[in-house]
Amino acid sequence: MPPIRNYSNWNRRPSDAQDQIDPYRRYFFICEGANTETWYFKRLIDLRKELDIHPLIDLCLLEKTEEDRNISYPMQLIDFANKQKKKIGFHKKWDKMIVVFDADIFEKKVTNFQEVVALGEKENILAISNPSFELFLLLHFKDAYEKDILPNMDAIIKNEKVGNHTFIYHLLWKRTGKNSKKNPEIGELATQIGIEIEQERKINQDIHDCQSKITCNIGKIIEMIRGDAANKL
Repeated sequence: MPPIRNYSNWNRRPSDAQDQIDPYRRYFFICEGANTETWYFKRLIDLRKELDIHPLIDLCLLEKTEEDRNISYPMQLIDFANKQKKKIGFHKKWDKMIVVFDADIFEKKVTNFQEVVALGEKENILAISNPSFELFLLLHFKDAYEKDILPNMDAIIKNEKVGNHTFIYHLLWKRTGKNSKKNPEIGELATQIGIEIEQERKINQDIHDCQSKITCNIGKIIEMIRGDAANKL
């Protein structure tokens, strides 16, 4: 199996004179997408201090490489995440693995969504968007729910192609003017995660009841991490 890259800004010291310390808990993100999600979570990790994440908590992005880069089917992604734990020194008691994937495939092609969720939640936290990660990014605009989501609820769930891209992609493009699949600057939306968390509360966040519903729980998970006070665990 090809190596996996681990991106973190943990304990970057201004000088070698500072002591090296170990994190109390690590949150690992592993994502379905190889570009958009990577750009976003790298930027989020770089913002950990600004987000007031506890200093003993580390955020890590596990980047798939080589042939593993194309692993995207949720069941395979969950299995892949579980296999990485031995390689990254995952502490089963303290560390958390967050598996990020889209639910649109279960609307159109696959029917075993509840089985996938049950299996995935045995050892991981599942971060799911329905229809896709672009919905999560769209929620970083403070009026996105009222202006983009409410008027287009049926079209968002159907998420049919508009030209070469999906409907939710086009809603995000109208907001950003950026190709979320090719432009790394899309990751800068992480600076607006506070807005996303507020907007996400207006839609369904229950991944156990998300089929045929516009859903996202990624902001809820990030909010949980921000509230994780390691010194009280």
